[in-house]
Amino acid sequence: MVSYAGKHAEYYDIFYQEKPYATEAAFVHECLNRYKKGECKRLLELACGTGNHAFELEKLGYQIVAIDYSEDLLAVARSKARKIGSQVDFRVQDMRELSLGNAAFDAAYCLFDSIGYVQTNTAFRQVLGGVHAHLRTDGLFIFEFWHAAAMLKNYEPKRERQWPIKDGKLIRVASTQLDVVKQLAKVTYDIDEIRNDGTSSHLQETQVNRYFLLQEMAGFLESAGFDPIEWLAAYSWEQAINEDTWHILCIARNT
Repeated sequence: MVSYAGKHAEYYDIFYQEKPYATEAAFVHECLNRYKKGECKRLLELACGTGNHAFELEKLGYQIVAIDYSEDLLAVARSKARKIGSQVDFRVQDMRELSLGNAAFDAAYCLFDSIGYVQTNTAFRQVLGGVHAHLRTDGLFIFEFWHAAAMLKNYEPKRERQWPIKDGKLIRVASTQLDVVKQLAKVTYDIDEIRNDGTSSHLQETQVNRYFLLQEMAGFLESAGFDPIEWLAAYSWEQAINEDTWHILCIARNT
């Protein structure tokens, strides 16, 4: 099941136009400066979407290979890259089957809770094994994930939002169902484009994402050869993690 296919990929930057990509990229940059031993220039991004984090980190001096399994999202990313003269290397690849030859990276990152697209324990171990193999010794893996405690306490079965567009508006209804045993959130998006001329179009897409407990994630990391060195309420150095923390940012070192 590929997320953000077709027209949904074209809407992506509209839906997330208010996301503070530059601020989040600057926070990742601060994490790298604080914890990376030695030089840090080459970065690997997993699940890059339309490239917004990669473009911001490139401005900070990094060389980036960015992967995603959605060819449609990558088409948007590459189009933006051409317009701004970006050198980010975008590649179609599934993070569960990471294969970049002999490339070695100083750090890897996966933001916007995208690690949650990996739903099973086996697949998650495959992701961590691939990242581990592509990092230099002492390389960092920085990633964000949905916090199970907040999901179980605070999730909303239905949410509706709308955005103005050039010739009308977009309406998105997100309907969420939880599979508590498998720790999965199944989100069905119903999206309507309502045009000023009275015409409209509709699309529907279902995405399934996993949510994790912190100590559960620590166990995965340690068994894959990573040392988790920092857990943060994303994106803050001061805020404590509690049952209302939706997003946790982990900094782990490749050992």
